[in-house]
Amino acid sequence: MRAAIVLAAGSLMIGGALLASVGAAAPDPVPETPAAAPAETLKSAADFVSIKDPAARSVALFTEAGKVITSPRCLNCHPVQRAPTQGEDRHPHNPPMVGGQAGHGPVGLPCGSCHGPANVRTWGQDVQSIPGDPKWALAPAEMAWQGKSLGAICAQIKNPARNGGRSLAELHHHMAQDHLVGWAWSPGDGRRPAPGTQARFGELVQAWIDTGAKCPKA
Repeated sequence: MRAAIVLAAGSLMIGGALLASVGAAAPDPVPETPAAAPAETLKSAADFVSIKDPAARSVALFTEAGKVITSPRCLNCHPVQRAPTQGEDRHPHNPPMVGGQAGHGPVGLPCGSCHGPANVRTWGQDVQSIPGDPKWALAPAEMAWQGKSLGAICAQIKNPARNGGRSLAELHHHMAQDHLVGWAWSPGDGRRPAPGTQARFGELVQAWIDTGAKCPKA
């Protein structure tokens, strides 16, 4: 009888130790992702038809589209310094990174080393996801926007000599349909999307072109 009691007690001790070890080895739960700030909206082109003067309407349309162009989702990839920035405050990329000659990172450390074809969620609190797209890269130097007024950006992007040789039609196609541009509205956990939608943005750009592609004052 005593032996049976000792054996039973030993089994309880071992069972308790196993339960404790399993509990200790269990991974921490995935941290909850804080609710993202609501995306800013964009007016439609139809909201500007009451502006009878075409030039004034064109400026108003581009100013509305400028909410996207000057959002962190766009500016972080359109730096003047040829080094990407991050976050809503556009702080320097961590780890330090430069665009390199082709905008895909320096030799030996291309952007694709960390950025894959799609966003990847992480376990971190500060960095909740790593952004990705099949064409992930820094914008070309001729499309550098950071630190410039909306009027200056407007003059730059409609000038073929300063926008990579794009016509206004090609510029619209790029903004309205390019997949990498579209990433701005699906930027992954922890990032606020660009205002509106890519379709609404493309609509505003087309209406801006149709009214003479006029620019706000610099």
